Amino acid sequence: MASRTPVLTKKDYAVSVLRSYYLQNAQNYGNMQGTGMLKTIWPQLRKIYKDDESEFRRVAVSNLEFYNTNPQPYPFVSSLMLAMYDSGQDEDDVRAVKMALMGPLAGIGDALSQFALAPLFSTIFASLALEGMTFAPLIFIACLVAITFGVRCLMGYLGWKVGTSIIDTLSDQMAAIADIATTIGLTVIAGLSVSFVKVNLALQYTTSIKGKTQVVAIQSFLDKIMPYMLPVILIYFVYWLITKKKWTVYKIILLLLVLGIALSAIGLLKP
Repeated sequence: MASRTPVLTKKDYAVSVLRSYYLQNAQNYGNMQGTGMLKTIWPQLRKIYKDDESEFRRVAVSNLEFYNTNPQPYPFVSSLMLAMYDSGQDEDDVRAVKMALMGPLAGIGDALSQFALAPLFSTIFASLALEGMTFAPLIFIACLVAITFGVRCLMGYLGWKVGTSIIDTLSDQMAAIADIATTIGLTVIAGLSVSFVKVNLALQYTTSIKGKTQVVAIQSFLDKIMPYMLPVILIYFVYWLITKKKWTVYKIILLLLVLGIALSAIGLLKP
């Protein structure tokens, strides 16, 4: 992608921050926040590529892919992306930044909004409500809205500042950042997958040792060979359906639901 003269103004970036509230619109299992992400930056992309309809369509479609992060720090991503698009950076570099920041900002945003601000203010204003302050819930909502809006504005400003001041330096490091983020992300996802995916066989057999009858569960036998063997097999099966058979998330959910109910009903799996 050839470099170009930037056309976006500070107002355009400010508008993109306000449009960040669209991020979770149309959230679905297929691309999560992908549709909302495109909607947040649509007018700015249209302005950047106003003279190149084909390039606009290509960039727009590329931003419909899977994305999932916390909405509060998200404006940092959108502002940085817009700055890169506006300066003519390559699409692969923009995508690398977007994906590299998704996980870290999700963790920071969740910790801030769900585990810091919400518990803090709910404790304060719940106490006030119990003491008879009838409008305490309204103040609670107002405080959360004001603070999270301030976080969005700050993150949007920082994204614009980074994108317009050190864009060249950041682009040089993008491949390394993407590789590190990918490695960490895959490691975390692999650990979470086998922890949350449960596949337990209900099969068992009876054996007699020294005159004593014992019931041996097949699942315990498999666990001794390789812990989490069945969850790993299931994960790879789903991966195969997505990558090779091009199945949608909805078809996979329906298949797993039917298989889970059927195999549990016939006594093969533990319900």
